[in-house]
Amino acid sequence: VGEISPLIVFNHSSSRLNETVNYRITIFSLTLLYYCMILFFNISIIMIVILDQNLHEPMYILLCSFCFNGLYGTTGFYPKLLLDLLSSSQQISYEGCLLQAFVMYSFACCELSILAVMAYDRYLAICRPLHYNSVMTKMRLSQLICFSWLTPFCIFSISIVLTSTLKLCGSKIPKLFCVNWLIVKLTCPGTDTVSSNILSYATIIIFVCHGLFTIWTYMHMIRTCLRSKDDRAKFMQTCVPHLVSLVTFLVVILFDLMYMRLGSTDLPQSIQNFIAIEFLLIPPVMNPLIYGFKLTKIRNRILGLMYVENK
Repeated sequence: VGEISPLIVFNHSSSRLNETVNYRITIFSLTLLYYCMILFFNISIIMIVILDQNLHEPMYILLCSFCFNGLYGTTGFYPKLLLDLLSSSQQISYEGCLLQAFVMYSFACCELSILAVMAYDRYLAICRPLHYNSVMTKMRLSQLICFSWLTPFCIFSISIVLTSTLKLCGSKIPKLFCVNWLIVKLTCPGTDTVSSNILSYATIIIFVCHGLFTIWTYMHMIRTCLRSKDDRAKFMQTCVPHLVSLVTFLVVILFDLMYMRLGSTDLPQSIQNFIAIEFLLIPPVMNPLIYGFKLTKIRNRILGLMYVENK
């Protein structure tokens, strides 16, 4: 196959939705309903935190950032999937594919960065309570939020720019959405991908460090909580939701990455599709629900609103 122009239209997952042709409207309706649930839950948490002055604390502002990232990532996927379900051919332009790859990667790494910052916040609250207010100032909080968003954005902006310069000899993305690694695999034989590979390994190292930092903070928090009943109560109240979110996200991401590189293509198409999108299915709904029910201030605020509406 000859070199493909940058204006290529990708055969985006054309075989991935073939099994749904007989019940596509049903799947479209369920997907739309699920996406609306994601929007509702995450926007509700964001609005509750913004409108309630009592929730203008670092932990809740970071939760806002967390929910906003969930909206960002799912908006990069679900609208396109809904269009694909209504279309006879699933295609996406080369530019659109690069943009979607950027959104998917930056969403996943923003999630990990925000979880690391939230772990740092809880570490200060539990292990350094006397220094918490002096360290976690509005300026420091702003810097941490900017770090958690700008680091992935800068890294993957460079990555996508490097990918856009590669010569391609293929056009089929064997996935429900575009990812940078699969685009690079479409390059012509002999194409120099050294720069992209170096950046990929550097990115892995950076975000593995995020994960190690988060583990380090939890080791210190658990050790501190073993010595104090009050700290154990604070840990159960504010850290368990964060820990559940972290473990869930890491499990689904690692499972997807391992399957993408090592998995068998003999699995039923529906299972392959689920594996591909589980990190866009589970965390965006589970996170606001866990935080909404577990964090006392947010739960009380939600119950208060429900009580007012019922009256």
